[in-house]
Amino acid sequence: MSLLRQGSPAAGAAPRGQSVSDPDVPAASRHARPQTRWRLSARTRHRGMGLLLVTPFTLLFLAFLVAPLGYAFWLSLRTSTLVGGDHFSWFANYKQTFTDPHFLSGVRRVIVFGVVQIPLMIALALLGALIIDAATSRLAKVFRMTLFMPYAVPAVIGALMWGFLYSPTFGPVNSISQALGLGSADLLGHGLMLTSLGNIVTWQWTGYNMIVLYAALQGLPREIYEAARIDGASQLQTALRIKVPMISSALVLTLMFAIIGTLQFFTEPRVLEPTASSVITPDYTPNLYAYNLAFQYSEFNYSAAISFSLGAVVFIGSYLFLFLTRRRSGLK
Repeated sequence: MSLLRQGSPAAGAAPRGQSVSDPDVPAASRHARPQTRWRLSARTRHRGMGLLLVTPFTLLFLAFLVAPLGYAFWLSLRTSTLVGGDHFSWFANYKQTFTDPHFLSGVRRVIVFGVVQIPLMIALALLGALIIDAATSRLAKVFRMTLFMPYAVPAVIGALMWGFLYSPTFGPVNSISQALGLGSADLLGHGLMLTSLGNIVTWQWTGYNMIVLYAALQGLPREIYEAARIDGASQLQTALRIKVPMISSALVLTLMFAIIGTLQFFTEPRVLEPTASSVITPDYTPNLYAYNLAFQYSEFNYSAAISFSLGAVVFIGSYLFLFLTRRRSGLK
């Protein structure tokens, strides 16, 4: 009794510095637990804040991209008839698409258009980028602004402007041609329509591609140019043998974007369609064909199938192009 009163621990009592509920855990570990909990809660708070910031974009992405695409795909699997109404036809619309002569002729037309227009546009963009890169700072700013300015013009306004210039009745191009004794130039006729459209697209998109290539040139190390200059390389040799090979990835990127845009060709033919209705038919391009089917003939199901079929063509064409150029460009 006296020994217990003098401070000896009672039977079953925990020594000082240990918890009765957990006698085997050291005091240092016990004191570290609240800090660990705080770290976990802080990590959870940061994660929750990230999810909160991403939520508006996710909702907009689902509402304005995923949901319309899902609805359009659902429409493409159905067929609307006058007698039977709406019913599932599964992939019958897709089968009809790839045997439709109107769709296939539009695809062939944009491929022919792209084979001529895309290399010319990229060559002009590359030439402009090389000139700006080699020019002095003041001249580079002037050239860059001049070449990029057409891209700042909306596509519809640019097409309307060129439609006015091309007009055979009151357009200045035709008046100048007659004044020079070259005769009347029907730039909106059957023979020159693709050339006129190619001029519009090249005028508008060369500046954009030039800026992309110029940015790639600005990222090259300047020490390479100094080494080439010491070796006696001229400006032309430096451009062709050093600059162009080192921006091959940017060239492939601009070419791929140009291919995608060409297969989706729509704005310029749609704007010029009222002016040259005898040449630009409702099936002139695949996108224009899908648009006219939906909003002029109310064939929404078949129009949706054509749109998804065109998307498949664009995806396959882009993939094949990247597959064929991935070794030279360095893109993966």
